[in-house]
Amino acid sequence: MAGGAQPRGPAARAAGAPGLLPLLLLLLSAAAILHRGDGQNLVTEDVTVVEGDVATISCRVKNSDDSVIQLLNPNRQTIYFRDFRPLKDSRFQLVNFSNSELRVSLTNVSISDEGRYFCQLYTDPPQEIYTTITVLVPPRNLVIDIQKEIAVEGEEIELNCTAMASRPATTIRWFKGNKELTGKSEVEQWSDMYTVTSQLVLKVGREDDGVPVICLVDHPAVKDLQTQRYLEVMYKPQVRVSQNYPVQGLTREGEPLELTCAAFGKPQPTDMRWLRVDDEMPQHVVVSGSNLLISNLNKTDNGTYRCEASNAVGKSHADYMLFVYDTTATTEPAVHGFTQLPNSAEELDYGDLSDSRAGEEGAIRSVDHAVVGGVVAVVVFAMLCLLIILGRYFARHKGTYFTHEAKGADDAADADTAIINAEGGQNNSEEKKEYFI
Repeated sequence: MAGGAQPRGPAARAAGAPGLLPLLLLLLSAAAILHRGDGQNLVTEDVTVVEGDVATISCRVKNSDDSVIQLLNPNRQTIYFRDFRPLKDSRFQLVNFSNSELRVSLTNVSISDEGRYFCQLYTDPPQEIYTTITVLVPPRNLVIDIQKEIAVEGEEIELNCTAMASRPATTIRWFKGNKELTGKSEVEQWSDMYTVTSQLVLKVGREDDGVPVICLVDHPAVKDLQTQRYLEVMYKPQVRVSQNYPVQGLTREGEPLELTCAAFGKPQPTDMRWLRVDDEMPQHVVVSGSNLLISNLNKTDNGTYRCEASNAVGKSHADYMLFVYDTTATTEPAVHGFTQLPNSAEELDYGDLSDSRAGEEGAIRSVDHAVVGGVVAVVVFAMLCLLIILGRYFARHKGTYFTHEAKGADDAADADTAIINAEGGQNNSEEKKEYFI
């Protein structure tokens, strides 16, 4: 029965093997895929490491059954099979090996090491899980570029801070002293690296001179990375006048007065002078540098004395209001002392304050008003008194005139006698002449 004979023996089994092998591999792959990443015995964690540091990969088994554990790189090359390292990369070192764990370290990590690493457990069916290594790259350089090395108060300057070649992109923050400011950032990508540039526009004043501007980087690969530049701001003088003598007292007639002018600016003021506002400086006033001395005060010294100072940026001044009191004056003015006043609205913005004798002008005006009011009251009272006296005088003399004209008529016995008496009275009145003023 040659036609119905079936091939037997090893030859027949060999002939059927090529058909079963692909099917067996397919089943193993499906089983591995089916058990990859779900609730299984293998456990691992993702690793984040800074470039140049050490990364540790751990493949752990929850319920060990003495199955073989191996670790593969992103190219699926075996790094460790149990405790044996087939891969020739000596940066991989065995940290721990047991039936329940395979732990391997990778030193001097670079960006090329980033990717998925696979843990495999040879069970039935096989199990596989992967861990991802993420490599962080801190900024290579952090540099601040400033538009102008030396600025003038009121100007706007531009500062740029650049963080080069980082991964991921950095976040740049600005600080002026302890105050945080807001800049504008731009990000450029080169391959897998990022370069970030932040721009800050700042309006500077005299208070900013010597203040640090700080560029600080927020990046997961580095802490407290910052750089700073100190601002250099030029500003016009700030002028102050102080009274050396008398100290906190009244400026009385016959006493001395000494004033001192102090000016601060950047650059330091080189020109300083005293003058009298709206009038010439008295000849007996002695000016020596920043000092003004009047040895013997008198009423003609009343007025405003100004100290002016200038530098390469501009000119400023401070005023002192002088009012000379009588030698017997003991009452302090309503407001006595010094008050800082700005020379202009612009100087008010930047704190350029000048000294002046506060309250003196108010006291002078108060005294003037009182004197004028008293004089007017006295004049009005005198005029009223004069009018009353004149009115009474004229009234009395007018009555006396009519009385003399009819004198003797009241005592007559009859009308004829009254007329005769009246005529006699007229004669007498001619003898007694009256003078009216």
